[in-house]
Amino acid sequence: MTELHPPEPVASFIDAVNRHDECAVLDAFAPGGYVDDWGRMYCGRDQIKAWSDSEFVGTTGTLRLREVDVEGDVIMVVVDWTAAGAEELSRFEFVPEGRWIASMTIREG
Repeated sequence: MTELHPPEPVASFIDAVNRHDECAVLDAFAPGGYVDDWGRMYCGRDQIKAWSDSEFVGTTGTLRLREVDVEGDVIMVVVDWTAAGAEELSRFEFVPEGRWIASMTIREG
């Protein structure tokens, strides 16, 4: 099976999520970064932290890569998101800004 390797900063972000490293996940976002979780917007570190505590890192879930694609400035990954005994296929689209993530959009995979 071929190993999937998303480019940085996404590779380090996924690793941080799977380690449940809240600080590294939050530090991955640019100062003006945001999360769009199925149309629900979380802007800035405080809002992203509140969302992550209840729906992302705080659930001690994991991301298992299934696809990686890069088109222009967008890094897209399809993952199996497993948390609290449930698993779902999700598509994450990342827009990097230097070493940070400017935005992360989550939709059905």
